Amino acid sequence: MSSLKTHHQVHWLTGQFCKGGSESMYRRSIESRVRFESCLYLTVAALIFGMFAISDYYLLGITREFYLLLAMRIGVVSLCLLLAFVIGRWGGYSSKVWLHALPLWLLATGIILIVPLRPESLPTQVTAVVVATMAFYLLIPNLLTVAALASFYLNIGFLAFAVLFAEIGPMAMLRIALLLIMANVVGFFALLRLESLQRKQFALLHEERDQNQQLHEEIAHRKSLETQLRVVAERDALTGLNNRGHFMNLAEEVLRRSQLERVPFGFFMIDVDHFKTINDTWGHRYGDWVLTKIAEVCVQSLRPTDVIGRFGGEEFVVALPNTGPDDAHIVAERLKKQVADLPLHEEMEKLCPSVTIGIAIAQTEDVDLETLITRADQMLYSGKRNGRNRVVMYDNEVEE
Repeated sequence: MSSLKTHHQVHWLTGQFCKGGSESMYRRSIESRVRFESCLYLTVAALIFGMFAISDYYLLGITREFYLLLAMRIGVVSLCLLLAFVIGRWGGYSSKVWLHALPLWLLATGIILIVPLRPESLPTQVTAVVVATMAFYLLIPNLLTVAALASFYLNIGFLAFAVLFAEIGPMAMLRIALLLIMANVVGFFALLRLESLQRKQFALLHEERDQNQQLHEEIAHRKSLETQLRVVAERDALTGLNNRGHFMNLAEEVLRRSQLERVPFGFFMIDVDHFKTINDTWGHRYGDWVLTKIAEVCVQSLRPTDVIGRFGGEEFVVALPNTGPDDAHIVAERLKKQVADLPLHEEMEKLCPSVTIGIAIAQTEDVDLETLITRADQMLYSGKRNGRNRVVMYDNEVEE
C-alpha cells in the first residue's frame, strides 16, 4: 500500500496523478473510451444547442437578430460536429488535450453570443448557462482543468455580456453570480471526486497487474528451479544420462509394459574395458572424457524408446523394449564397433577403447528387473574373463 501511495499519488486540486508518467499511462489506457464518449456527447450537445433555433424563431420572428442567431447556431453546430468527427478519429488526452478543449470553448462562445442577440430572454439563458456548466463538468468527457477553465470562461463572459447588453442591476448580477458559482463548485468537486476515484481504481488495477506479473514470474522461476532440481535428481552429472535410481524406475515401467504387451525385452550391461588403466595412465580428466564419449555413442546407437543410464563407475545399463535376441545382438555389436572407432586425443593415440556387453533377454516369462540385471552382469563378467571387448548373450552364453 505504501508503494501504491508513493508511485500513484493523486493531486488534491486537479484529480490527476502527480507523476507525469503515471498520468500519461492512465490517459493512454482510456483513450479509446474517451474518443467514443467525447464524440457521442459532443454530438448530442451540439444538436441540443442547434434545436434552440426553434425558440429563437418564436421569440424573434423573421428578424435580423433571428438570422444572426441562426447563422451563429449553424456555425457552432457545424464546427462541433466536425470536431466530434476529428476527436473520434484522432482524439486522446495523452497528446491532444487542446483538441478536447476546443468544443467546450466553442459552445461557451455560442452561449455567450446569445445574450446580445436575445437580451430579453436573460432568465432563460441563466438556466441554460447553469445546465451548460454542469454539462462541461459531468457530461462531455474532459480533464478537470480543461472543464474548469471552459466553465469559468462561459460564466465570466456571460456575466460581462449580461451587464453590457441586458442592463441588469447589481443585485440581479449578484444573484446570477452566486448561482453560477454554486454550479461551478458542485460541478468542480463532483468531477474532482470522479477523476480521483477513477485514477485510484486504475492505480489499484495497475498495482494488481504488476503483482500478478511478479507472481507469474515467480511461478515460472520456481518451475525452472524444479526442472533443474529434477534434472539433478534424475541425471548423472558427468554423462547426462539417467542416474541409477531414475533408470531403475524407468526400466521397471518399460519391462512391465513389455510384459503386458507380451513382447520381448532386452537388457544390456556395458562395462568400459581397462578403465582403471586409462585413469592411471592419462588421469581422471581423460577418464571422464572417455566415459562422456562412450555415453554419447550409446545414445546415438539406441532408439528414442530405449532407456539408458549410468549404473556406476564405468558401467552403463540399457533397457530395450520390444527387442529380441537377434536385434539385441545387432545393436550391441554396432555399439561395440562405434566405441572402438572413437576419435581420441593425440596423447591417447595408443589407447584402443573397447567395451564388454552382457545381454539378458526377457521373452514372455514373468521375470523381474533384478533378475535381468543379475543375468546381464553374469554375462558381462563372463566376457571379461574371456578377453573383454565382447558381446555375451545370456540365452545361449555364446561369446562373440
